[in-house]
Amino acid sequence: MSNDTFIREVNEEIRQERAKALWTRFGPVAIALAVLVVLGTAAWVAYEHFANQRANASGDRFSQALTLANTNKPDEALAAFKALEEDGYGNYPVLARLRSATVLAQKADFAGAVAAFDAVAADTAVPQVLQDAARLRAALLLVDHGSYADVASRAEALSTDDNPFRHSAREALGLSAWKENRAADALKLFDQIKDDQQAPNGARQRATMMGDLIRSSGSAS
Repeated sequence: MSNDTFIREVNEEIRQERAKALWTRFGPVAIALAVLVVLGTAAWVAYEHFANQRANASGDRFSQALTLANTNKPDEALAAFKALEEDGYGNYPVLARLRSATVLAQKADFAGAVAAFDAVAADTAVPQVLQDAARLRAALLLVDHGSYADVASRAEALSTDDNPFRHSAREALGLSAWKENRAADALKLFDQIKDDQQAPNGARQRATMMGDLIRSSGSAS
């Protein structure tokens, strides 16, 4: 046997002995970690499956409640939305609250609808975008059923240049100002919508029409 062969065999035996020693020392820990990884993965998959099932069930219930609302069964719809508010999953309880407020408005309970929207807007547990949507919905109702101050207290915060709801908020403010004979204020708001290239075409067309109407009346001079 050559020296090189002997040295290789010795090195191989040393590596094997080291591997055995490492396995004896750390093998049980490695097995435990592997088991924990497997169990953790299984638990996460089970949780996702459970969450998806709950979300799908809440979505089905929400659709059913919408069908009741759209088929002129407001009281049944309100009951269905109320149940979803109490035990729905994900964002469906908040969506149910918003939709309940809409049903109240359809029933001509405008004070109740505004109060319901205000409650969502004031709920810090609700995502910001849904809080803002609730503020806007309340403001739009108050154009016809409240004062300019009522509208402004909800819509002014949404009318800034960086707010995605600014076009609708400015439209609500402009219409409310026009109703209270604040023509100059209304014209300024409608011009802001008209000049905003990011505003939807429908909003810009309505703003242009209202601006032309105010100018032709001479009430803004």
